[in-house]
Amino acid sequence: MAQGHGPLYGLQTPTLAKGGVDLNVAGMSLSTETETSYMLRYLFSYGITEDLQINLTTPTMIERLGDAPRTRGNSNMPANGDIEASLWYRFFSNAFGVGKRFESTAIVGVSAPTDDVRGQANVGNSVHAAISTGYASRTWYGWIGGGYQYYFEKGGEQLGDLPYASAVVGYRPNIFMGDYPKPDWRIFIESLAEFPGDNKFEGQMDFTDSRSTKILVGPSFLGLYGAWGISFGAMFPVVQDLTLGAVKERYRLAINLSYWL
Repeated sequence: MAQGHGPLYGLQTPTLAKGGVDLNVAGMSLSTETETSYMLRYLFSYGITEDLQINLTTPTMIERLGDAPRTRGNSNMPANGDIEASLWYRFFSNAFGVGKRFESTAIVGVSAPTDDVRGQANVGNSVHAAISTGYASRTWYGWIGGGYQYYFEKGGEQLGDLPYASAVVGYRPNIFMGDYPKPDWRIFIESLAEFPGDNKFEGQMDFTDSRSTKILVGPSFLGLYGAWGISFGAMFPVVQDLTLGAVKERYRLAINLSYWL
């Protein structure tokens, strides 16, 4: 059940135990200056070994954005209408004390869109790679990481790439130190920086050679009870240095219900 001990938006490191199965249903919303999207996502995860995990996530779009900003959403659920398969490999783990460990995880994934046009450009398949490292104890948690998503050309048009980075600090109050059946809660402050590139049309940049910059910060909460987990939170932009034509965001919301088989 280690995967349930991670943040909602930022990159994380925990992987499932060997043979472990995790089912997630998430509701997600992203609001810009002019419109708001609503989406349900379903995530299936399986632990091949205690350090190697495979994931498959699919969406149900309720309301799409006509001019969608490029973003990941979080480490295992895209914030758009992509179907994505990914592999997580925890390549380093050092348990140096009771309930304490440092670890690092690499992520690689492929995705296929469920829409034809996104941000006024044809949307093709994409590849995603990321790496994260962090510290976990019975009280304090911290993760830092970065990733890159690349979209392939489709019909002479290409969505801009997406480099990004995240940092998360978490705290588990002493009152929740008891064992099951006592509920267990954690509080996180999450931050996300994104640097989306411009779309290309016939190999030419849409507007400028520069990148947009967005930095978002917000709280999230994780509750565990037996085989169930629930996490929810919001992020708000604190920096939006955007290129011409890029859309400003207002907020992101997400709630995720997990069950470990």
